[in-house]
Amino acid sequence: MRKLFLLLFLVSMSFFSVAQNVPSAEKILKEATTTAQKQKKKIFIIFEASWCGWCKKMQKALADESCKDFFQSNFVMVSMVVNEFGERKSLENQGAEAYLEKWGGKNQGIPYWVILDSKGNLLEDSRMSNGENIGCPAQPEEVEAFVEKLKRTTKITEKELAKVKERFLANR
Repeated sequence: MRKLFLLLFLVSMSFFSVAQNVPSAEKILKEATTTAQKQKKKIFIIFEASWCGWCKKMQKALADESCKDFFQSNFVMVSMVVNEFGERKSLENQGAEAYLEKWGGKNQGIPYWVILDSKGNLLEDSRMSNGENIGCPAQPEEVEAFVEKLKRTTKITEKELAKVKERFLANR
């Protein structure tokens, strides 16, 4: 019985320590704004979850060799984990749901992303003009809305624009 108790205690402590290593959304945003101000960049935040296939596609597209230089040179890229359940609830960044709601993402689905200035002020979000979440752009109208938001917040070149469009259209 003592060994069982010890085993349960150690397992529960390991879950507690994992949860302790997940930074809060406030800490993520504070670090992102500090970095963005130093590097004179905008902030690109993606709200995502471990189970979300479209979130994985979004991360893969942003990290693709064809356009990652554009995103890395213009943005401090960060993610905040939301909408987890069960055992994976501990993966969430505490306070991320509040930021998601603050920036218009409540009930929009994920991935949901925002572009902030270096002080943390909202410049763009992932909603199209009809109010629907672009999420991970894949359809032509989604990709077009996405690149329009990039045009408004960066000095994207025609060459970069073409690469971003091509890469995200490959998500279909």
